[in-house]
Amino acid sequence: MLPPLADPAKPFQMLVTLLDYDSYVGQMAVGRIFHGEIRKGEPLSLVKNDGTIEKGRVTKILQYRGLTRVEVESARAGDIVSLAGMGDVQVGNTLATGDRPEPLPRIKIDEPTISMVFAHNSSPLAGRDGGRFLTSRHLQERLEREALTNVGIKVEGERGGEGFKVSGRGELHLSILIETMRREGYELEVSAPRVILMQIGEQTLEPTEEVIVEVDQGYQGAVIEALGKRKGVMKDMNRTFIETVRMSFIVPTRWLFGFRSDLLQLTRGTGIMYQTFYRYQKYSSDSASRQYGVLISKTTGRAVAYALDGLQERGEIFIRPGDQLYEGMIIGVNNKGRDLVVNATREKQMTNIRAAGSDEAIKLIPPRELTLEFALEFIADDELFEITPQHIRLRKRYLSENERRARGRRSG
Repeated sequence: MLPPLADPAKPFQMLVTLLDYDSYVGQMAVGRIFHGEIRKGEPLSLVKNDGTIEKGRVTKILQYRGLTRVEVESARAGDIVSLAGMGDVQVGNTLATGDRPEPLPRIKIDEPTISMVFAHNSSPLAGRDGGRFLTSRHLQERLEREALTNVGIKVEGERGGEGFKVSGRGELHLSILIETMRREGYELEVSAPRVILMQIGEQTLEPTEEVIVEVDQGYQGAVIEALGKRKGVMKDMNRTFIETVRMSFIVPTRWLFGFRSDLLQLTRGTGIMYQTFYRYQKYSSDSASRQYGVLISKTTGRAVAYALDGLQERGEIFIRPGDQLYEGMIIGVNNKGRDLVVNATREKQMTNIRAAGSDEAIKLIPPRELTLEFALEFIADDELFEITPQHIRLRKRYLSENERRARGRRSG
């Protein structure tokens, strides 16, 4: 049996593996004590990734005991703790004591691969869905607080003050942040995700992911076909002892938007998926954009069943009768490859003439329920999705049809 690596007799060393935040003491470093012992009030050195050393003093020690954290006066080798008292600490830094603090092997953090622009909700329905945090200042404070503890998130202000560029490690990473903010009472609008490209000389590179999928054998063909359409290249395939198939693919990051929900549909909820950054490769000019248009509301008001009955033959609808609409809101898919402005608030004209069958009830196809996963895959560059505590809506960036036409002429 090998002896434990932790040695309580050596000088204190701890590798920072997570960050936490306390409103009273500020940022806290989380990790397992590798060597030695630390006491509250003891001087401490922070060894940064570039080799520079900063001095500080331990002001608070929280020890993890199961799922709870308990404040303690001291901790020793092998304990998992949160330490407060150091300033600008980052994941991969080493906390140590002694005259010559030595760094531990650092953790490599993958760089963000996609970015989205977050802004305050500017739609005509802003503030009507029970949101408590509506302004840009609220949004900025929340994103900056997230960046203190979420090491994979980067937050930058957009030019012109029109929002904040938030970069993360894939659509799931950012969609978890969006859903968390929605449940906390924030209202915001979010742009389409974009992959973060790398420029080396004259060559443009894009990120790729290694995707590992485990499915029942009966769904193997459908999953291979789906990833093939998304430019996936199979790397490996083998059967597991529980009679499932585990497959590995290399897929460009931008082609993976929305695949997680597709996998659940293809495998009836049984598919398991794991993805991790693979490498940057030469950018392909193949477009991952959608091949159809959208139905755009022309008017503001309540959706009417009579109007929706005439629209559902054009494509899939996102709304129900009685839903509040506004000009520029996306209410469905147009099966043809162009956007179409429609009136979903139009009432049936009253006449003195009764037509055969006029009294029959209108039968509407149930609308698609909008989810974050669908919205991230669906929206185009000239569109936004609106997030409130009660609703997810899709809209055009410019709500007025005249403004969209004018900007289209300028860009064309």
